Amino acid sequence: MLVYNQEELARFVEEAKQYARYGKVADYIPALGKADPNELSIAIYTPDGRVVDAGDVTVKVTLQSISKIIALALVLIDRGEDEVFHKVGMEPTDYPFHSIAKLEEKPAKPLNPMINAGALVVTSMIQGGSVSERLERLLAFVRRLAGNERISYSDEVARSEFETAFLNRSLCYFLKQHGMIDEDVEELMDLYTKQCAIEMTCIDLARIGLVLALDGRDPCSGEPLMPLDVARICKTFMVTCGMYNSSGEFAIKVGIPAKSGVSGGILAAVPGRCGIGIFGPALDDKGNSLTGVKLLERLSKTHSLSIF
Repeated sequence: MLVYNQEELARFVEEAKQYARYGKVADYIPALGKADPNELSIAIYTPDGRVVDAGDVTVKVTLQSISKIIALALVLIDRGEDEVFHKVGMEPTDYPFHSIAKLEEKPAKPLNPMINAGALVVTSMIQGGSVSERLERLLAFVRRLAGNERISYSDEVARSEFETAFLNRSLCYFLKQHGMIDEDVEELMDLYTKQCAIEMTCIDLARIGLVLALDGRDPCSGEPLMPLDVARICKTFMVTCGMYNSSGEFAIKVGIPAKSGVSGGILAAVPGRCGIGIFGPALDDKGNSLTGVKLLERLSKTHSLSIF
């Protein structure tokens, strides 16, 4: 069992913070533009229930694109691989996460569930009779994974995203034209922006990472929270597509299954060893936490966390 040292972790955080000046917060979503780019925190959750952290891990982070991996797990459980991957592909892309260009190829099928087009298709497959019912199903799943019944979403961030999501609406209409989604676009945008605005602490993020690291099992009870195959698929997408179009570079430099979000959050799962949650809102030009990636790179090299 790896033992992480809090003093060492705090030192790594301070080292990584120096890169914040090269990053930029996601101010194209007005509510996210309020974040302090110099903020950086990390929590590591190990199978024995131990949590080691550094920075202000009590700050709540909205999931943004991290929610894509959780929604994917839920929809795979509900609908199965065949139905999901009939409408969404499994291939990485070197296009930006919000690109519409690849959809113009035939068939108009998103390359993977981690880009916005693919995530919108996945979210449209969440079961329920209304937006509120579907959101509650997703929240209930998130709460089980995090072991925290108090998790909800930020209404401020959800409204901010809903009011400015013009490109995502364009993706929805394109997907609807080609039969990839079949629901009202505004209802889907309502659900998707609330999904992205689900918020939690780094400790909650790390706990979800640990569930994935343990092949879908609850670290306390051992109860399966998702089938092993679903956890495997999610971790594979985290490696191949989880860090947007710099996933290949991240795999070489860090080598940990991870999913980022433009809030500056990173969810990481080191198979069998730990879950990691990070918040660092200074982003690089791909939309990943610049300081968070530097921190993970240092941590991975020091403790040989790469799966490769």
